[in-house]
Amino acid sequence: MKKFLSLVLAAVLTAGTAFAGEGMWLLNKLKQVNEAEMRALGFKLTAEDIYSLNKASIKDAVARLGGGFCSGEVVSADGLMLTNHHCGYDAIQSLSTVENDILTNGFWAMTRDQEKPAGFSVSFLQYITDVTDTVLSVLNDGMSEEEREAAIGQVGDALEKKADDGSGHIDANFKVMFAGNQFYLFVYKTYPDVRLVGTPPNAIGKFGGDTDNWQWPRHTGDFSMFRIYTGPDGEPAEYAPENIPFKPRWHFPVSLDGVKKGDFSMIMGFPGSTDRFLNSDGVKLALEVEQPSRVKIRGEKLDILKKHMDADNAVRLKYAAKDAQIANYWKYFIGQQKGLKRQHVYDRKKAQEADLMAWINADAARKQKYGNVLNDLAEGYAQRAKYEKASTYMQEAAFGSEAVMFGFRLYGLKRQMEKDPKDQAKLAALSDMVRHSAREFWKDYDPATDQELTASMFRMIHKDVDAAQQPDVIQTVVKKYKGDFDKWAATLFKTSILTDSTRLMAFLAKPSLKVLQKDMGMQAMESSLNLYRGVLGPAIGEAQTKIDRGYRLLEAAMMEKDPGKQWYPDANSTERLTYGIVNDYKPADAVHYDFLTTEEGILQKEDPTSDEFIVPARQKELLLAKDFGRYADASGHLPINFISENDITGGNSGSPVINGNGELIGIAFDGNWEAMSGDISYEPELQRTISVDIRYVLWVIDKFAGAKHLVDEMTLVKRPVPVPAPITLPETVPAKTGKKK
Repeated sequence: MKKFLSLVLAAVLTAGTAFAGEGMWLLNKLKQVNEAEMRALGFKLTAEDIYSLNKASIKDAVARLGGGFCSGEVVSADGLMLTNHHCGYDAIQSLSTVENDILTNGFWAMTRDQEKPAGFSVSFLQYITDVTDTVLSVLNDGMSEEEREAAIGQVGDALEKKADDGSGHIDANFKVMFAGNQFYLFVYKTYPDVRLVGTPPNAIGKFGGDTDNWQWPRHTGDFSMFRIYTGPDGEPAEYAPENIPFKPRWHFPVSLDGVKKGDFSMIMGFPGSTDRFLNSDGVKLALEVEQPSRVKIRGEKLDILKKHMDADNAVRLKYAAKDAQIANYWKYFIGQQKGLKRQHVYDRKKAQEADLMAWINADAARKQKYGNVLNDLAEGYAQRAKYEKASTYMQEAAFGSEAVMFGFRLYGLKRQMEKDPKDQAKLAALSDMVRHSAREFWKDYDPATDQELTASMFRMIHKDVDAAQQPDVIQTVVKKYKGDFDKWAATLFKTSILTDSTRLMAFLAKPSLKVLQKDMGMQAMESSLNLYRGVLGPAIGEAQTKIDRGYRLLEAAMMEKDPGKQWYPDANSTERLTYGIVNDYKPADAVHYDFLTTEEGILQKEDPTSDEFIVPARQKELLLAKDFGRYADASGHLPINFISENDITGGNSGSPVINGNGELIGIAFDGNWEAMSGDISYEPELQRTISVDIRYVLWVIDKFAGAKHLVDEMTLVKRPVPVPAPITLPETVPAKTGKKK
């Protein structure tokens, strides 16, 4: 107990200081906030080399995938881009067929005409503008939270429109920081033509599977390769055969020197979401309601998917990406629960709040401004807690049914038929939209799998959620089907237009409001939607208004209390930089994890009876022969993965890991199990980023895949090993022995 109390006190006393490695920093603030510390750690460039408006800089080679689902890095003058295998997973799966299963077997374009459209866009940051003063000029203390939010939204919309150059490829994002205390505009240029160039087989790209996910030590070749294309004029363009490779302003040189303990490293990318300011009430709600609910529902989904994927190879391919997405955060939430409890995060938050309130109450003006902040948060979370479980079950379970989710795509058509059935042009346009989306939907859909999943999800809602907060369709199943959810789902899937492509296309050829009203799938969708929008959403929204106000004042108070601390905002899918050192760690008593893994671990983990630990014959042959070429480290081993103190989260997957010279040394792909609470509370002694060593990436491309032309396209750097200066000993006079001759 004494040890724990001392840890809590230490956390309070160091609340004004960011730990080494902690921080997701805004690029336009690096010069004044971070550059000096970075240089002290081994950074040899300048802040302007990272983010510049006047010259090419590192930001020009860091890509946002889609709207920020992952990050990537450009590694050649012809738009070659690296990211994670799991970031490219959906594209790779979509391009796979039973006859040509590139997800399992891998793929390498030996010529550029073999590169395959990937189906997602990439964006590059153009500039960041601090617009806080502009926004604050339209706000005042007399506004309600709703009025304040509306005014902020209006200013944000105006700023985004002003940044739009009319080309259709400028993407301006207005972002609220520090819970509404600061505001920024991020402007990106988006390139829609991205093509798959290469991917290792699943046995390399996902080696270790769910067993090793979020774990260290790792031995995973989590990378894939794409190329960005432009129109012949060099500007963004939709896919076309005549398009040409993207010419970046800057691309990463690739280091062959590797890493050693204590080396400086930095990561740039697009972290999605953190909750570092989450208070004790928020931690409690997450631990007691939200996370256990998500883990339970996702565990059930994974069991059902595995059953159907194991039974049918075609189903396996259709659901590979969906299964991976569900599994990733299923395990994440399990780990986060354990981490929050193990690190006593709730108690630490309570101690920090007590310290803050002591400061607030010590001054009348501060007490007037911030005195009710914790009460607001407590009341808001108490109200939200009444609906949190039902809301989570609707998101994860009801909307986990693919048929129900597809019903949303027909909702607009149904509303139009109710509103104005005579507007044939509008009806035709809406029908075409459904028809187009249906083709994509059915490509990766199996009705039998979804039928079992739908029955199970609604059964869980009936069993686990308060009856007053269940969608009406549950009572239909109870009364009409005597609570037999399997029988209800069987009838739904046998009759609904949502679960059969032939029925759907026949309906779209001649839309009928009566058909939609009687369709069981549409009834389940509308019942779920009405509950979520009409009951749960408004109730949680009302509570969230009080919570949002609480966090705005909480974060303002924290920054006012500790003005000397270099604060960074929570992640929100904007481009950030994190820096630290390559380092090992001790996860438990008498346990030490080194910072680097090698090929020996792959051979040690090999298990031909497990899909997660298969080593392809070609790879095993090369590893046993130690055919590593120039990619071996100084000890003759092939480096696989390494860890560093960098601070990342979801969205950072695929981010470049960069040394002090601005050279690529790895690709970030995961965090470690012991620090799953890190999105809420950074753990300096435990939190590590797991990255695939760039030398392993190059080895797989060159030696394993035989695609050396792709390596040759990159700019490889091998710096000479410094030769120590010769030691010159000072002249000495022999000591007297004291003996007489």
